Amino acid sequence: MVKAGKKIVKYRIVILILGILLLIPSALGYFKTRVNYDILYYLPGNIDTMIGQDILMDDFGKGAFAMEVVEGMTTKESADLKVRIEEVEGVADVIWYDSLMDTSVPMSVLPNKFREIFNTDNATLMAIFFEDSTSADSTMDAIHEIRSVTNKQCYLSSMSAVVTDIKDLSEKETPIYVLIAVILTCIVLSVFMDCWVLPIFFMLSIGMAIVYNMGTNYFLGEISYITKALSAVLQLGVTMDYSIFLWHSYQENQQHYDGDKERAMAHAIANTFSSVVGSSVTTVAGFIALCFMSFTLGRDLGIVMAKGVICGVISCVTILPSLLLVFDKVIQKTTHKSMIPKMDKTAALITRHYKAFVLAFLILLAPALLGYRRAEVYYNLDATLPKYLQSIQANEKLADEFDMNATHMVLADAKLPSKDAKAMLNEMSDVAGVKFALGLDSILGSAVPRDFIPAEVTEKLKQGDWQLILVQSEYKVATDEVNEQCEILNSIIKKYDSSGMLIGEAPCTKDLITITDKDFKVVSAVSIVAIFLIITVVFQSVSLPVILVAVIEFAIFINLGIPYYTGTKMPFIASIVIGTIQLGATVDYAILMTTRYKKERGNGRERQEAIRIALSSSINSVIVSALGFFAATFGVGLYSDIDMISALCTLMARGAIVSMFVVIFVLPSMLMVFDKVICVTTREMHQKKEKLKTAATS
Repeated sequence: MVKAGKKIVKYRIVILILGILLLIPSALGYFKTRVNYDILYYLPGNIDTMIGQDILMDDFGKGAFAMEVVEGMTTKESADLKVRIEEVEGVADVIWYDSLMDTSVPMSVLPNKFREIFNTDNATLMAIFFEDSTSADSTMDAIHEIRSVTNKQCYLSSMSAVVTDIKDLSEKETPIYVLIAVILTCIVLSVFMDCWVLPIFFMLSIGMAIVYNMGTNYFLGEISYITKALSAVLQLGVTMDYSIFLWHSYQENQQHYDGDKERAMAHAIANTFSSVVGSSVTTVAGFIALCFMSFTLGRDLGIVMAKGVICGVISCVTILPSLLLVFDKVIQKTTHKSMIPKMDKTAALITRHYKAFVLAFLILLAPALLGYRRAEVYYNLDATLPKYLQSIQANEKLADEFDMNATHMVLADAKLPSKDAKAMLNEMSDVAGVKFALGLDSILGSAVPRDFIPAEVTEKLKQGDWQLILVQSEYKVATDEVNEQCEILNSIIKKYDSSGMLIGEAPCTKDLITITDKDFKVVSAVSIVAIFLIITVVFQSVSLPVILVAVIEFAIFINLGIPYYTGTKMPFIASIVIGTIQLGATVDYAILMTTRYKKERGNGRERQEAIRIALSSSINSVIVSALGFFAATFGVGLYSDIDMISALCTLMARGAIVSMFVVIFVLPSMLMVFDKVICVTTREMHQKKEKLKTAATS
């Protein structure tokens, strides 16, 4: 690898030019990559709720669904508004009072239940179907257009409206996320490292790697908005360690090759590559574990971030060395003494009083595990969005004026006998929390002959092999009440039609709860096993992987357990991805210290002395790495108005700090306690110990 390092040093200008040129196609790929803002899109395609969505699209030409609350308009004004909405590109159908009969016909002719669906004393209601899916570009464009043709008296309530507002908010905030992360990380590194301008070159190198990573997402087709919002910040925090390691290695090699900076950098590249590859493998394994989720948002984030780590490693050993050599004079003029003091006394104190830290570990373990297991999560994606968003205001208006929240749709066999269809509609209407069940057979009241229903209405509710039924619920999405309601409705549907399906946001969210609960267990197991095996291979030890993984898992328990004691609900995705990210990203801190401990112990040093040296030599690097990760994520957590982004970044920031303290205080204590076991169960340490015994005997 030294030869490769020399080539990189020799052709550093060419590498920088190529690196800059590669930014052009990468930027084009970034801007051409479609972003998906619908979380429910990532549910498995083989469940009823998703199969039903496809049928709705294929047979009815309908995808997304919305309710428009219209206040203070006359019947004629409402009819004119309906026409304007129908003319919007992307709108498939609008169902209102005049869909059944001319507005000159009194509403009293309609059945009471049906009449009450569309009207209150202050408002009227329109049901809008779109031609494409919830997060399709055409649907979101239609949402914007509908808002433009209506006025402040109109409120558009739907998942598509929420998704549209998330898109607008995310696109506004994402560039600021990166800016905040870069500024805070630069401040932290400038203060805690030994050069004021060095972080700028770190940011340039990592920034180029981020652009390469985001540009290559084009080949994935599309990514989720969560992946887009988090990947740059997360890649910055995770791969910062590699840049720090290269700098420290470069400084050490300058002492060995005094005056020959090119040779020093060549060896630094070789040293960094071998160390960083081993370190990055654990991080990549953590992200790859997310790909085992059946909820494919995990795969989306996992692939992008694993790719980002690889881009970060390549950039660290090519772009960064080139930058450091080209701007060497500027760097030398801005060096200063690091603000972090030597930690020899701290290391000695920790190793001397290790029993106290083991006791603290045992005391904290039970409450940490309790909090970890009992921490609550939320699945209602719009519940924590800012109240100023138009979609949130519309949802509240729908609930206040019409006592409506979740909207379900039923796909039933078109050949279902009218008698059975009416019985099914009546049973569904009687379910607790159901506001109404609206289908062809509910429109047919005693005062309305079947032939009186316009053909266009029949076509809206019946196509091919299926008929469509709308069910409006008083309950909010992702609540226990609506989940129970969905179960009861499903049982009624299956009673009359074994092929029938309940679809919509609430049934999808219910499936999401079931699926992600299983995913949580799968991803946790896969990430632990994968990283355990990697550490086993790296250290050739049976005991060290157990200790290292256990220490970081303890930090994860603390981090994810804190919300239980603060009464904070986490987004459902946090409980799945944070543990995996924290394990994969921060186990490097433990590996760094353990590597030095293993080396010192193998060289014949006594237990306490070996651990003290390992801790004192590693503690500064662990602190700088953790603070860098913290800086990259904490500011975004404070700034973002999208709670899912804010909560994930806050958890990652806190996780880095918790892992830092656990590695500094608990890991050395565990090494002190299990030193004899480690020596016996670690290949090289055991062999060296035997050689030392033989040498002493002879």
